[in-house]
Amino acid sequence: MSVAAVATIPAGRRKRVLPGFGLTLGVTLTYVGIIVLLPVIALALKGAEIGPARFWDIVSAPRTLAALRLTILAAALATVFNAAYGLLMAWVLVRYRFPGRRLLDAMVDIPFALPTAVAGLALTALFSQNGWYGQVLAPAGISVVYTIWGVAVAMSFTSIPFVIRTVQPILEDLDRGQEEAALTLGASPFQVFTRVIFPAILPAYLVGITIAFARSLGEFGAVIFIAGNLPMKTEIASLLAVIRLEEYDYNGAAAIALTLVAIAMVLLVASNWMQARLTRRRVPA
Repeated sequence: MSVAAVATIPAGRRKRVLPGFGLTLGVTLTYVGIIVLLPVIALALKGAEIGPARFWDIVSAPRTLAALRLTILAAALATVFNAAYGLLMAWVLVRYRFPGRRLLDAMVDIPFALPTAVAGLALTALFSQNGWYGQVLAPAGISVVYTIWGVAVAMSFTSIPFVIRTVQPILEDLDRGQEEAALTLGASPFQVFTRVIFPAILPAYLVGITIAFARSLGEFGAVIFIAGNLPMKTEIASLLAVIRLEEYDYNGAAAIALTLVAIAMVLLVASNWMQARLTRRRVPA
């Protein structure tokens, strides 16, 4: 059937690949409500039962503050590394062709497929004093296991794919003609990257970084083995929430978990707002 013939068919009678808007939207909203919203609402209601004064007492306790401080700082360190390395990895996978490229591309998703506890055990073995990495770092006085650096390494391992996979498709879809035009006009390769390429990938890049940071905040399995879980030193907030549950302190666990959720939600909302604003700026009037 020609394009003109398709255009003459009323919109209501055209065949669709998926069912109608009402059904697909209903299924989507039902899934989001059951899987995402209901647990978050239940957590918020549990936190509301505590009361503001009790909630503040739990969150501002020295042990809780130490766990939150360690979690946020380690997540920030991991995100800084992911922001640099993730962009570099995405660039290599998109702009270069070399033997083993497909294998390297597949290996990016290993943190998604590998159980986080297994990753934590592997990282602990590698960075211990007798491990492959640890025995090289130990003579220099660098200790990773049972320190904040170990926590950051574990968080980075589990969250690095988010940066790569959000930037990679944008790089693949970029119009190379704009880069060639800039080079023709006398721009240096660095200027082409900073003024043509980077502004185009910036919205997706910010989303990837934010998601990686939010993922690091909630990391548990990969961290508990390499951190050592020393209270006031290497104890992360998610582990402290589990400890409170084991002590039947449901209010304390809910307060800590709700704090982490609130931080992640603020970051995601801010990231989406910045992405929308940057995208509008790039759309011609």
